[in-house]
Amino acid sequence: MQNRDYDVIIIGAGITGTALSYVLAKYTSVKRVCILEKYGSIAPLNSNATSNSQTLHCGDIETNYTLKKAVQVKHTANMLVNYAKQVSNNNFLYKFPKMILAVGEDECERLEKRHAEFANDFPYMQLWDADKIAEIEPTVALKNGKSRPEKIMASGCEDEYCAVNYGQLARSFIETARNTNTSIDLKLDTKVEKIIQLEDGYECQTTQGRFRSKFIVVSAGTHSLLFANQLDYGMDLSILPMAGSFYFIPNSLNGKVYTMQNDKLPFAALHGDPDLTEPSKTRLGPTALMMPKLERYTGGTYLDFWLSLKLDGKVLKVFWTLIKDSTIRNYIFRNFLFEIPWLNKKLFVKDAQKIIPDLTAKDLTYAEGYGGIRPQIIDKTSLELKLGEASIVPENDNIIFNITPSPGATTCLGNAYRDAKIICEKLNIKFKQEEFIANLLNGKNLGN
Repeated sequence: MQNRDYDVIIIGAGITGTALSYVLAKYTSVKRVCILEKYGSIAPLNSNATSNSQTLHCGDIETNYTLKKAVQVKHTANMLVNYAKQVSNNNFLYKFPKMILAVGEDECERLEKRHAEFANDFPYMQLWDADKIAEIEPTVALKNGKSRPEKIMASGCEDEYCAVNYGQLARSFIETARNTNTSIDLKLDTKVEKIIQLEDGYECQTTQGRFRSKFIVVSAGTHSLLFANQLDYGMDLSILPMAGSFYFIPNSLNGKVYTMQNDKLPFAALHGDPDLTEPSKTRLGPTALMMPKLERYTGGTYLDFWLSLKLDGKVLKVFWTLIKDSTIRNYIFRNFLFEIPWLNKKLFVKDAQKIIPDLTAKDLTYAEGYGGIRPQIIDKTSLELKLGEASIVPENDNIIFNITPSPGATTCLGNAYRDAKIICEKLNIKFKQEEFIANLLNGKNLGN
């Protein structure tokens, strides 16, 4: 009979779970790890290249980041770059030009101030005028063959890694982990239905039988909170699923062009990207739309959404706070209209012309099947919509629940580093911290 007892079980074979399997295999003395994935492939949902913007978020072109957050994200992004340098087959990390584009006097003034503030920590970023932008991205700088009438400026660079196929990266993590002395069992088509706490660990009841372990890490994206709620953790949190949609145009950009974030909007600003899955096309987006389900294209999960929302007066108060702000209200309404055929292109092209002035609605093709769902967190205690990653780490139990909206993919090795140290401390096993820091953090620990 097959042994189904493990040191660590990871629920979810996306980028977060597979990164942890690699760190445990490479840098700890954990002997047996099992990954349980309910679908039949690695990275089937949000880590799939069609479900995200394929961006390595370094904090340099994301204007919604504070300097402190940008520096933290930069360190974890560099871990992926260092990992790519150590594997024999880097088929997941790419270099393109990238920039923040400012349009108009106000945005240009804001960008100049931001560039000066970030210069010491991001010395490779340059401030570009319209002529330099035209050299890097002609379609951005020109309108009807002439210079754009409004002032434009960019903060950018030409030779940095900035694009990632996270699905390929997840597969690389599994392959690398399996080339160690740690046993890595990957169980596909194995849906976890319930987690039961035992005296000496946990048991996962699945569609393929029962699996036991000393420690469990739930990295199941939007479903992580539901698993936490099964064990009465995270009852003060709710999930607000936000779906992103994209459009394709014929290849028009040489690199990534991000726009300035509206500080009042808690969602991503429009950007253009070379698409790794469709090399002849440029992808524009995302639009943002709340959906009453936890998975975009798999069918169902409507009940899961309702259970994870836990609608009550506190959640309604958070919704009201968002809706009563005219900027957010208009943004939400406009994004609903983006989902209406024919009308969507007419509306979207007006926004996209900020990046490519000569763009027309006829150039746009709705990217069918592209875009995933990001779980935004509602904190029912503080009555706030929390942006960024969330983890539930019970102090006295051997279990972790990770809910990882953007930039969770970029920070996957940073999250794995944190989780692996907790696991080693709880299970009283060795973590090769000095080797990890030397290999992936350029000899400098996170936070130092």
